[in-house]
Amino acid sequence: MHTVLADFIRETPAGQEAREIIGKCVHCGFCTATCPTYQLLGDELDSPRGRIYLIKHALESGECAAPTRAHLDRCLTCRSCETTCPSGVRYGRLLEIGREVVEEKAPRHLLERAVRWLLRRMMLGPLFAPMLGAARTVRAVLPHILARQVPPRRPTGDRPAPRHPRQVLMLEGCVQPAMDPAINAAACRVLDRIGLSVKNVPGTGCCGALSLHLGASEEARQAMRRNIDAWWPHVEAGIEAIVMTASGCGVTVREYAELLAEDDNYAEKARQISELTRDIAEVIHDGEHSSLQAPPGIRVAFHSPCSLQHGQAIRGKVEAILAAAGAELVPVVDSHLCCGSAGTYSLLQPALSGQLLDNKLGHLQQHEPQVIASANIGCLVHLAGEASVPVRHWVELLDPQASALLN
Repeated sequence: MHTVLADFIRETPAGQEAREIIGKCVHCGFCTATCPTYQLLGDELDSPRGRIYLIKHALESGECAAPTRAHLDRCLTCRSCETTCPSGVRYGRLLEIGREVVEEKAPRHLLERAVRWLLRRMMLGPLFAPMLGAARTVRAVLPHILARQVPPRRPTGDRPAPRHPRQVLMLEGCVQPAMDPAINAAACRVLDRIGLSVKNVPGTGCCGALSLHLGASEEARQAMRRNIDAWWPHVEAGIEAIVMTASGCGVTVREYAELLAEDDNYAEKARQISELTRDIAEVIHDGEHSSLQAPPGIRVAFHSPCSLQHGQAIRGKVEAILAAAGAELVPVVDSHLCCGSAGTYSLLQPALSGQLLDNKLGHLQQHEPQVIASANIGCLVHLAGEASVPVRHWVELLDPQASALLN
């Protein structure tokens, strides 16, 4: 696809990157078959191909309006289209560039800007944990759309003290420590059992994804630099890996190298951080760990988050681990499609998100599993709000302290 960029972006790194990405698109339309919003709406402009045309027009003309922004807003950034694309179009990266331009060229109304600012401040600030605690106390009287976003508190269990020569770092994240601290605690115990100690690193926080997807690109990069600064002494000391238990964080940290490529002070550090980043499924899958066992005969429906199967191209590893540990994996129709969580998408696009959730739960629960497992905090909370069976992070199925898993 030939592109002639407007002056405002022609000579910028983002413009050159966008032109290269757009140039790979051959208009084939394969992406429409796996795009969740196109499947629901049937509108070409709510497909990856259509959004590429919209971004191309904005970059060539320097002009766009509210309808363009609305079509980009409806994208889940699931990147299923990238898995499908025969030409290797990096649609996710193009969307980030396009959203940043559209935010500038077609500014939102004050109320919309305020809502997005408030979401970032609430979820990334120090008040998130106490606000969540307060919401838990009144969960029974909250409107359903809010109550299902408030997971009940669960027992966490102790984290083992570092005792192994092999050590890794783990990103705690921004919302996961408050919403479900049991996940990372279980992950630490599982890693300890296979000979890896998790080293605590103060000073880290959000990976940057939330700000990035809400169009606050520089705020996102500041979060990335903060994490790199906190991790860097341990990287220099020879840490083995940076382990991710939230696949949404994993895909973002893996892209630090390209997101900070133009930052002279951080580009090389970001490259090394990205190379060290591994999903916990990769860490466990790549070793022989016969000691890890799931509850005997448990029937599991696994929902692979988009950030895991499309963003990081990690497919089949979780299922292989669970099967080897003795779990029975039930089939899931349309397992490539998004559940509708997508970070703040479920709050900003509740109607579309709700349709996707209903479809996903229908497929996950079709064969009557005892538990639904996933690999990303957003998906877990989203699914658990409406599921008829417990929803857990898959690593909890391998946790030695998981006797109360289904309670």
